[in-house]
Amino acid sequence: MYSYIARQPILDINKNVIAYELLFRDGKSNSFPNIDPNLATSNILTNSHLTLGVEQVTGDLPAYINFHAITLIRRFPNFLDPKKVVIEILEDLEISNKLVEAVKLLKEKGYTLALDDFDFDPKWDVLFPYIDIIKVDVLAFSLLEISKFIRKLPDTNVTLLAEKVETLEQYEKLKMLGFTLFQGYFFAKPEMLKQRKITTTKQNILDLIGQASKAELDNEVIGDIFSLDPGLTYKLLRFINSPTYGNNQEITSLRHALIYIGELELKKFITLLALSDLNAGKCDEIMRLSLIRAKFCELISQTKLDEENPPKAFLTGILSLIDGVLDHDLEYVLNALPIHPEIKSALRNEDNYLNDYLTLAKLIEKGCWQECEALTNKIDLTTDYCFETYQESLAWADGMLSDQ
Repeated sequence: MYSYIARQPILDINKNVIAYELLFRDGKSNSFPNIDPNLATSNILTNSHLTLGVEQVTGDLPAYINFHAITLIRRFPNFLDPKKVVIEILEDLEISNKLVEAVKLLKEKGYTLALDDFDFDPKWDVLFPYIDIIKVDVLAFSLLEISKFIRKLPDTNVTLLAEKVETLEQYEKLKMLGFTLFQGYFFAKPEMLKQRKITTTKQNILDLIGQASKAELDNEVIGDIFSLDPGLTYKLLRFINSPTYGNNQEITSLRHALIYIGELELKKFITLLALSDLNAGKCDEIMRLSLIRAKFCELISQTKLDEENPPKAFLTGILSLIDGVLDHDLEYVLNALPIHPEIKSALRNEDNYLNDYLTLAKLIEKGCWQECEALTNKIDLTTDYCFETYQESLAWADGMLSDQ
């Protein structure tokens, strides 16, 4: 059986990614069909992806993993490293003496325990001596209801984790209620409530990205743009000589870099570093997700034998969160960004081949395997291949970030 894994980031109060929840699904139906959820979990846990180590999926960050009653009672989490996982106890479990005993033993073994989709039902009080984290679906209750529920919680040192946080406004209010961990899509557009004018410096960087999207590099124009930001030039030259790219030769100039690695790769690195500069001070997950999407779209494009100059698929992926990076509406950003019309069309979610690649990446991120299979059929690829490609892209992105 082939296993599919998606990961959703969990952030701390400073918007740093500190863990990932792993989402496991059946490749065709988005669940294990006709199988009890407990058996599904056991199949997942014995799958090669976990036995090889969850750290390969999470980039060495802790993994939050859902467990049902029988898998807890039968001690399935015991073969996982307590330092690398958080055990999520699902909300639909029935409280029993066996379950309480299993939870107690897990706590004694050093596991971190979380109550998932916590509904503030008093039946959970018996587990509170062993619980470290409670996860609250903030869309299931009003903020007033959540505030009242929190005040009634037993006097423990439990950590509050807000699930399905989608806006900066929600994030700020939940912080005031005592939440210190957050999960949802707010990280992708962390400050969209603010509308700032794009500064001259940012416009120069956008122009640099625009140059990278052309069929031929204009060395004179690129040189002028880089001359306005010597630090960006240094980053580019240092990056090209990084272990990730596999070069040991000293790169001494932009012209040298162009000759040494070729225009196509240089275009991708120019875009990557320009976006990194724009992303300074933002949540790291924006950059990580942009990199994953860029590499995934590029690899799919190569498989489909698309024309690669300019590297449209790579640019589509890496610019897919550019509105959040710049704190502006997407259309406003696209009007300021001198890139190929096909890339703009894909970023607008209009129907073209680049949008298919980007949509496929988003579906894999969310674990939407039914929709994923339909789209892979449309572009004549297999879900297995696309999943493997996404895993390769994930590893590449984490490697790139570790080298910066």
